[in-house]
Amino acid sequence: MNSNLGTKIKNVKIVLTDVDGTLTDGGMYYSSKGDTMKKFCVRDGMAVNILRRNSIFTVLVTKEKSDIVKKWAKKMKVRKIHEGITNKEKILPRICKEYRVKPEQIVYIGDDINDIGLMKVVGISVAPADAWKKTRQTADFVTKAIGGNGVLREVTDLILENKK
Repeated sequence: MNSNLGTKIKNVKIVLTDVDGTLTDGGMYYSSKGDTMKKFCVRDGMAVNILRRNSIFTVLVTKEKSDIVKKWAKKMKVRKIHEGITNKEKILPRICKEYRVKPEQIVYIGDDINDIGLMKVVGISVAPADAWKKTRQTADFVTKAIGGNGVLREVTDLILENKK
């Protein structure tokens, strides 16, 4: 990690994250009855809790609208979900105003082409190890973890290690 990234991390107030491909493995699982399922990592749930205890909010920004995501977010006490968002960078002014933060105080985790716009306008952009190639190239930091396997926890640990 470069020292500039370490300096930026000290000022983080909010972690924004996509859902599919970051908090989940990006798979769409269907039961024989047609129910959709998603797999979340318990370490990422703990990360939301750890961030909250350190006065850092977690906010989900996703293109999808999913009851599964809403249930997970409620259980984990995620601060807010912005769903059905196709041009994710357009949500940034609203988030900055609502939480009284500057873009440079925000981390965004994304994995695909529709995340790149928002990644370019926040303080720190992060991509999972298995993100789309151009997304990884755009990111300030690429996690060792792949989507759905502790990406948010890795980012949380990185933030807290650098806030000391």
